[in-house]
Amino acid sequence: PQIVLSVYGPDFFGHDVVRGYGAVHVPFLPGRHKRTIAMFVPESSSRLQQLTSWFTGRRPEFTDPKVVAQGEGREVTRVRSQGFVTISFNVM
Repeated sequence: PQIVLSVYGPDFFGHDVVRGYGAVHVPFLPGRHKRTIAMFVPESSSRLQQLTSWFTGRRPEFTDPKVVAQGEGREVTRVRSQGFVTISFNVM
């Protein structure tokens, strides 16, 4: 099993935009586990699309969260690294 994160926050204009996506496998062994997830955001493929999305406040997003968890098809997606999130698991 995996946990998929979608982090949202306000931009300069107050629009709720995606701040990052990430995924991590849930550990199976009992005990306390700490995982650091590298976050990323999709980017527009052209300068015109970047400018248009900045003015309209509509930035690229994934419509299906399965895209984040699966590696298939992501090699052609343009993304930018956007920091890290740390999660603690307590597995029984």
